[in-house]
Amino acid sequence: MRGAVNISRFSLKQSIFMAGFSRSCREAARRRSSYAQGGEHIPPFLIASITSRCNLHCAGCYARAVNSCTDDAARNQLTAAEWKRIFLEARDLGISFIILAGGEPMVRKDIIEAAAEVKDIVFPIITNGTLINDEYIRLFDRHRSLIPVISMEGGKDMTDKRRGQGIYQVIEKALDGLKRLSVTTGASVTVTKENMNEVLSDEYAAALKAKGCSVMLFIEYVDVTGGSGLSIGDAEREIMDKRLTALRKKHDDMLLVAFPGDERRAGGCLAAGRGFFHINSQGGAEPCPFSPYSDVNIRDTSLRKALHSELFRRLNESEMLNREHSGGCVLFEQDREVRRLIGQDHS
Repeated sequence: MRGAVNISRFSLKQSIFMAGFSRSCREAARRRSSYAQGGEHIPPFLIASITSRCNLHCAGCYARAVNSCTDDAARNQLTAAEWKRIFLEARDLGISFIILAGGEPMVRKDIIEAAAEVKDIVFPIITNGTLINDEYIRLFDRHRSLIPVISMEGGKDMTDKRRGQGIYQVIEKALDGLKRLSVTTGASVTVTKENMNEVLSDEYAAALKAKGCSVMLFIEYVDVTGGSGLSIGDAEREIMDKRLTALRKKHDDMLLVAFPGDERRAGGCLAAGRGFFHINSQGGAEPCPFSPYSDVNIRDTSLRKALHSELFRRLNESEMLNREHSGGCVLFEQDREVRRLIGQDHS
C-alpha cells in the first residue's frame, strides 16, 4: 500500500480516493484473515480476462499463440452482469485488486462500467491504449478505481516494431489526454534481451513519469515458440534486479512491479490462488493466464468454491509452484505436468 499511496500524492482526486481505499484494504485484509483462521486462503489479487477479442496483432503475442485471443466474433463470453457478480463476490471475500485483461479489455466498455460500480476494489486495466478516447478518459476521471495500464515495449522504435507502425503515437496521445485530468496511469513493459537496456534505464522511467505514468509493470517475455532468443536468462535477470532496486530508490513516487521477479522474493509462484488466480473470458477458473487450464467454471459455482478446485489443490500440494525456471513463468515451463494433473496429457 505504501507505493500506492505515494503515487497519489500529486492528484487531489486520487489522494481522496486512496485515503478511502486504504481503509477498504484494511477491511479486506481483516476478511482474508478471518477466512484463514477457518483454514481458507483468499488471495488479494484476481486476474480477469474479460474478452478474447483484440484489435492488434502484436509480434510474439502469447494470447494469440494459445488461441485465447482471436479476431473471431466472441462466443460464450461472460456477460457484464456475470462479471459484476464475480467482482462483488471478490469484494466480499476480501480481494482488493482485480486486473482486467483480454484480449483488449477496452472493447468491453460495458464490463469496465460495471467494474466502476463496485467500490472498495482497484481495477488496473491492461490495455494497448489504442481505444482510449475522450469518453474513456472522462470515465477514468470519475472513477479513480479504474487505472489504465498501457502496454508498450520501450520508446517509439521498439513499440512500433512489435505492436505496429504508428501505435506509439496513438499511445502518446492517450497519455496526454489522461495526464490533462491527472488520471493515475501505468505502463506494462514486456522485458526482452532486445529492449532491457532501454526499459530499465533511469531515462525511460523519467520519461514515463513526465507523461503521467506512476505505475510500471515489468513482465519477463515468455517465448511461446522457443526460437526467438528474446527471453532473458539468469545473467540478465540479475542485472534487471539491480536496476529495479536503483530505480525504486530514485523514483519512490512510482510503483514499480516485476513479474515474476517479485514472486521469487515472495517465496515462489503465486498462481493457483496463492496470491492470485485467473478467470478467462468464458468463465474458466485457471491458475494463471500462462497456464490456461481449468476444471471449474465460474458460471456453475461461486468464486469461493472455485478457489477450492481440484486443480488448484493439486498444484498447491505439489512442488511445482516453488521450482526454479529459466523463462517468465514456472507453470508455462511445466505445461505437460499441469495438463497431466487435469487429465489432458495422454502421452
